[in-house]
Amino acid sequence: MLTSLTAISPIDGRYRSKTVSLGNYFSEFALIRYRVKVEIEYFIALCQIPLPQLQGFDKSLFSDLRSIYEDFSAEDAATVKEIENTTNHDVKAVEYFVKKKFAELNISQAHSEFVHFGLTSQDINNTAVPLSLNECIAEVYLPELTEVYDMIHSMAEEWKDVPMLAHTHGQPASPTRLGKEFEVFAVRMKMQMDDLKKCFYPAKFGGATGNMNAHHVAYGNIDWNTFANNFIQSLGLHRSYPTTQIEHYDYLATIFHNMERINTILLDFCRDIWTYISMEYFKQKIKAGEVGSSAMPHKVNPIDYENAEGNLGIANAIYSHLASKLPISRMQRDLTDSTVLRNIGVPIAHSMIAFKSIEKGLGKLILNESKLLSDLDNNYAVVAEAIQTILRREGYPNPYETLKALTRTNEGINKATIENFIDGLDVSGSVKDELRAITPRNYTGI
Repeated sequence: MLTSLTAISPIDGRYRSKTVSLGNYFSEFALIRYRVKVEIEYFIALCQIPLPQLQGFDKSLFSDLRSIYEDFSAEDAATVKEIENTTNHDVKAVEYFVKKKFAELNISQAHSEFVHFGLTSQDINNTAVPLSLNECIAEVYLPELTEVYDMIHSMAEEWKDVPMLAHTHGQPASPTRLGKEFEVFAVRMKMQMDDLKKCFYPAKFGGATGNMNAHHVAYGNIDWNTFANNFIQSLGLHRSYPTTQIEHYDYLATIFHNMERINTILLDFCRDIWTYISMEYFKQKIKAGEVGSSAMPHKVNPIDYENAEGNLGIANAIYSHLASKLPISRMQRDLTDSTVLRNIGVPIAHSMIAFKSIEKGLGKLILNESKLLSDLDNNYAVVAEAIQTILRREGYPNPYETLKALTRTNEGINKATIENFIDGLDVSGSVKDELRAITPRNYTGI
């Protein structure tokens, strides 16, 4: 019996509570339901042309037809799987299920024969899958990602005036502000989120090899390309044309690359926050009963960022494979895309686990401002850039080399060292006052 303890994947096991909402979009149940929806909406679209044989169809039944997928149940899905045991074809099983439901509504066989009319299975799959992806990203993925963005952006605003020692190449560098460092990540995220919102969700709809052969031979007087364009657009998707038997997936690759970039930005963020915690720029809220280490009682590990980093990495590996594999198919079609498409919910699930871990981690952060200030005060050498730049302005000879000689020694540079250096400069008193006013705490730029 499958439970959270017996599931092979942690998505459906350990992390089930974090990914359960994705079952509405990427489970076998969801795939069947989306296939049923496409079949039903396609039949309704044929009635609205109308095809001559469907002119007499009672349009008041449309709401009953839509209830077949709107009220789709676990029992319905089990029925489809039972039919599949005989057909050994998953989409044909859906067609037979829909026809069975038509019979229950007393719809004639003459009318029900137009279910799946002229289609191949990929017209259903390559419409159902992007439809589920589109709805998941809009209804679950982007709202969760926006929560992460909002937290980072809020902290950027809260800490916009907090000075912090910057580190380039791991070495003390010109001071920055903590809030600005957070805002860098917020802006990077926002740009990629905006790009994701602009992406097309592609669908292939064109018969056995993309040419609508069966449609055209049966009803040559109908503009089937316009019909297909309008039908796919009515579902909120973008029809790819021309195609082979399958969608060429280039737009899907764009979406997955975009999501991979979002994860890369967050992975970069997690590593920075992990490092700041190790430097004691942040402390973490302690929750009663939690254990940081099985052996070291004092530890409060930055596990949320580590968990997020691991899940973001797994997600990106799969996003990368999806984006590089799906656009490649032998001639008019091979089946390698089919099994791969069944896994598009996996990287999204790992991404969602990571988003929630980041949110949890950010909720624990406690700013340790005294540590930030002490690091600034203990690294007075970082004002050397400011001093040599002003000396350049004043025409002082070899200012860079002069400051280099002062600061690149094994002896510590402190406030007194800098003040003594300024006192010995051959510059005006007002310039010396300007230089003395510069400290690591206020040399933070704009």
